Amino acid sequence: MKETIAVYPGTFDPFTRGHEDLVRRAAILFDRVVVAVARSNSKNPIFSLEDRVDIARDAVSAFPNVEVVGFDCLLMEFLKQQDARVILRGLRAVSDFEYEFQMAGMNRKLYPDVETVFLTPGEEFMFISATMVREIARLGGDVSKFVQPRVLARLQERLKSK
Repeated sequence: MKETIAVYPGTFDPFTRGHEDLVRRAAILFDRVVVAVARSNSKNPIFSLEDRVDIARDAVSAFPNVEVVGFDCLLMEFLKQQDARVILRGLRAVSDFEYEFQMAGMNRKLYPDVETVFLTPGEEFMFISATMVREIARLGGDVSKFVQPRVLARLQERLKSK
């Protein structure tokens, strides 16, 4: 039987405890999980693609069936490269659902063999958003509850140098 590979795409800038929670859940459900870190220059990330891949690898190193790969192409092309047929997406709130539902429908129309699976994070991570964490950190706020200590250290170091 063919292994089930799920791709969890995102910018992951920074990689939060909410992201980690979804990876942990997915690692139980799928044979292999690929955390796909998108270049996403249009989002003006704090970290380079290489740094975000390195940070994510560190954050998910406890999960043997999870790998982290950077990508700079259409998501569907990346899925083909990985021989994956599942896109993993996280839903925190109803506001996430509308956008994700549209994307899943569009992907299904274009690539009927690919399924989108939605997971919700644990209750304690429902409100965490990388965008909010980034903004709080940029303004000097404490984000230590939202990211792993090593992610926090890299985030603080990066913001000092800007």
